[in-house]
Amino acid sequence: MKHLLLPATLLLFAANMLLGSVTIPVGEVVSILCGDQGSQTSWHYIVWESRLPSALTAWLCGSALAVCGLLLQTAFRNPLAGPSILGINSGASLGVALVMLCGASYGVGSLQLGGLASILIGAFVGAMAVMALILFLSTLVRSNVLLLIAGMMIGYITSSAISLLNFFATAEGVQSYMVWGMGHFGGVSMSQMPAFAIITLLGLIGAFLLVKPLNALLLGDRYAENLGINLRSVRSALLIITGLLTAITTAFCGPVSFIGLAVPHLARLLIGTSNHRSLLPVTLLMGGLVALLCQLICILPGNRGIIPLNAVTPLVGAPVIIYVILRGRNRQDFH
Repeated sequence: MKHLLLPATLLLFAANMLLGSVTIPVGEVVSILCGDQGSQTSWHYIVWESRLPSALTAWLCGSALAVCGLLLQTAFRNPLAGPSILGINSGASLGVALVMLCGASYGVGSLQLGGLASILIGAFVGAMAVMALILFLSTLVRSNVLLLIAGMMIGYITSSAISLLNFFATAEGVQSYMVWGMGHFGGVSMSQMPAFAIITLLGLIGAFLLVKPLNALLLGDRYAENLGINLRSVRSALLIITGLLTAITTAFCGPVSFIGLAVPHLARLLIGTSNHRSLLPVTLLMGGLVALLCQLICILPGNRGIIPLNAVTPLVGAPVIIYVILRGRNRQDFH
């Protein structure tokens, strides 16, 4: 089955390029991608400035969030760990809210000084702050369930802070933040794509460099230390990589839910192993595939508009999590 991931991803990528509110013949899409102007100027713009960057963003964002979820589930040895459940998404959202609601209601697509850069910095600082707090609490709390609850409480606190910011913000700022908070893969233009792709790929490469320590962590901290693994360095690397990937995806795409939580479980079910040499690349491919599927569902209404991303991702992710909970209720995964 895992050999079908790449063909399925390419098929969904093609579907995202061909389908939308405007019907464009297949031949025209192919010729435009090959460098021709196409029969209509509007078609050229739609393909290059809307469909292609949205599809690329979906694949990169889905891969990044899925890898983040896998890293966190391994680090905390908890099947319900993820950027959204542990409050990391909420931390990034709070950072963005401080910029968008306390500033001049900057748009994510803005390239002016203090616009996009401030949003990225705010998201990164917020994500890193929550991740650092979670790692600190992990040294005090030994129970994975209690740590999970602590992460959820942190998420509630940040959500409360965001609500207060919305209350005191201008109407324009609130509207801008609400639209951003629904989630979407259309926030990256082709001019921004190189920077978005480079940062995301650097984070993914960093995750692959941690394959050996991650496999050691599966057997426990003491075993990992006996193998010469520096736990402090590994956790710091996890903090930076997870914070970076969560920040970049949240800043551009909003707080996307469930992909980081559910996809690693789909990958484990598919290949039947927890060895990160196999699991990490499969999780990456599966994350991109699921994100492309969600993006395709979002654009299916056509002329009626685009469905918010966070209205679709729970339909894919929630059944997986329910299955994992039912499957592990008699195991030690939740203790």
